[in-house]
Amino acid sequence: MDTLWTIIIAALASINCALVGTYLVLRKIAMMGDAIAHSTLPGIVLALLITGSKSSPMLITGAGITGVLVTFLIAFLEKKINIQADAAIGINFTFLFALGVILISFFSRKIDLDPECSLYGELATVPLDVWRTASGINLGPKAFYILLTVLVINLSFLVMGYKQLFVSTFDPQFAQSIGVHTTRWHYGLMGITSLTTVAAFEVAGAILVVALLIVPAVSSYLLTKCLKRLLVYNLLFAIITSISGYYISLWLNSSMAATMVTIAGLLCLVAFVFAKNN
Repeated sequence: MDTLWTIIIAALASINCALVGTYLVLRKIAMMGDAIAHSTLPGIVLALLITGSKSSPMLITGAGITGVLVTFLIAFLEKKINIQADAAIGINFTFLFALGVILISFFSRKIDLDPECSLYGELATVPLDVWRTASGINLGPKAFYILLTVLVINLSFLVMGYKQLFVSTFDPQFAQSIGVHTTRWHYGLMGITSLTTVAAFEVAGAILVVALLIVPAVSSYLLTKCLKRLLVYNLLFAIITSISGYYISLWLNSSMAATMVTIAGLLCLVAFVFAKNN
């Protein structure tokens, strides 16, 4: 049963990241996902210090706040101080990530957060952290319910805002001319990116979650330019990498999340070769 739970949780994390990552790649702000994924660390640490529990909604709230904060800081440096976008991203995410690592080290006795797991995740142990009723009934891993809730939120946002996101992604000037609030949708997208990265944090960590955000979208984009097909391909891509990554990691006795990302990279190479020959 642990095998099934592990694969389901890995697939949910990959699907969430792939859906959000599609728009990050199409908007040419893929590294914004990197910045958000790393900058959520201090928010998670501070939320743990306040609540003392990994299951608290405050954990997602804290990470979400720092994730959205970094987007404002990047915009401030880029527009007000005239720093290039890539440099602004580099300054913010390295500073906030380093701050998070320092906080983990300083409060290591007060919070249950392994620095190594925060970097690479620990998918193998996620199914062991379960929810139980007052009578002791096992309802399954907490990560499953968290990731499923995030998936519902992501799908709701992307479905309700499909037209607005579509227009503002491909032609922001036209979107503004027809009354679409491009800035609001941008920060809405940054908000669900923050939510997604913290939900997948325990599965893949701050480093590998970036690959789950970017690689599926890039691979699918090599195969199709249709947005709807792109989203569907990303779902299939996420499921394939989750299942194959799990079993190959058992065979190699390696990190599951790292193996998933490696498989994703190999599939991206296959997609490139296929697209090149067609």
